[in-house]
Amino acid sequence: MTEKLQKKLSESKAARWTALIIVSFTMMFAYFFTDVMSPLEPMLTAAKGADGVGLGWSPDDYGFFSGSYGYFNVFLLMLFFGGIILDKFGIRFTGIMSTVLMFGGALIKWYAVGNDFEGSMSVFGTVYPMQVIIACVGFALYGVGCEIAGITVSKVIVKWFTGHELALAMGLQVALARIGTAGALALALPFAQKFGGVPASVGLGAALLCAGLISYLVYCVMDKKFDKEKASAASAEPEEGFKFADLKLIFTNKGFWLITLLCLMFYAGVFPFLKFATKLMVTKYGVDPELAGLIPAMLPFGTIFLTPLFGSIYDKYGKGATLMVIGSILLTVVHGIFAIPTVTSVAIAIAAMVLLGIAFGLVPSAMWPSVPKIIPMQLLGTAYAVIFYIQNIGLSMVPVMIGKVNQANTDANDVTDYTTSMAIFAVCGVISIIIAVMLKMEDKKKGYGLEQANIKK
Repeated sequence: MTEKLQKKLSESKAARWTALIIVSFTMMFAYFFTDVMSPLEPMLTAAKGADGVGLGWSPDDYGFFSGSYGYFNVFLLMLFFGGIILDKFGIRFTGIMSTVLMFGGALIKWYAVGNDFEGSMSVFGTVYPMQVIIACVGFALYGVGCEIAGITVSKVIVKWFTGHELALAMGLQVALARIGTAGALALALPFAQKFGGVPASVGLGAALLCAGLISYLVYCVMDKKFDKEKASAASAEPEEGFKFADLKLIFTNKGFWLITLLCLMFYAGVFPFLKFATKLMVTKYGVDPELAGLIPAMLPFGTIFLTPLFGSIYDKYGKGATLMVIGSILLTVVHGIFAIPTVTSVAIAIAAMVLLGIAFGLVPSAMWPSVPKIIPMQLLGTAYAVIFYIQNIGLSMVPVMIGKVNQANTDANDVTDYTTSMAIFAVCGVISIIIAVMLKMEDKKKGYGLEQANIKK
């Protein structure tokens, strides 16, 4: 009886793909806002009042701000608690909560970059302007909402696509998210130049987040109908059950920790890099500042097509662990190229970005659908939260470290030598290779099924 009722929605291709599209739009707008400041670094670090738009931030200020996305998640354990809330209270409550947090944080950040503030504040021995501090608070609050929304959407997809095109669905969600990233990298700078500076682009991002909130509310209507059909068969959303004692199933699982560490190191070599990629293109490769954001934008545009493609391969043929190994190797090669000081050809930079796009399509397309093969559904929200929490350590600390390294390697003419910072990203790639190989060996030993197809025949 239960199976017949569930077929009304979860077995309906139209219903599950509609649900996917709706929640994917929410995350697409979130990813736009996450990177909306990345192409604006030249504008942020321009002398205050320069051309009417400069904010006078230092490279260290920008690095501290970029890392602030994960400060609340890392130091206040907000993401971990978000995972527990997800497993305890369900998809609808947690999704609405997270989208409201995103929008609220965005408004604070928009207010910060649009106004002048007196004074400064010392954080861990470094003094930052008050404008930077307030922007960081807004970005950190936004980061809490964005990460919790991310794990919620992941659980939504598992809920609707288990036994079906799970990796393809996750790949398409990632692809739409990358459209948001690409849009930010390509459009934020020209939009700011045309409409009055940094606040214009941040305000645009906040407006899109409001649209994302509305989009998720629409999904909640579908989700409620889905659960109501299951409830009529006396099986009301059992996957939301949660017991603290069950956490040991997560924390004692070696395969889970290997995926978590792979996520940490791989993403540490990608997202923080994008924060600095636009200025890298200007400084090292001599690209026009107005066009520099287009080269990093190639990365997310590439994954728009590649992530669903690799996800479909995983669904039909398996080889998830192998895909993660190959992607980690490509990540290392790319950052090795960027680290070579004598290589300043724009063509090579573009080719390297294409390779990075392939790597960025390979690993996520296999990594995220692999988690449900290792962790049971009732703990999936908490498991994703732990992974995202550890990931946020890298997303918070690496930009700060890179900002300080770039500050130390910037001369009096504001020209930065990126050799050391790119070498750091290459090290992240090497560690990713080691972890991915270990995960493949663990899968062979424990039989998680990472090399097996997702679609049940």
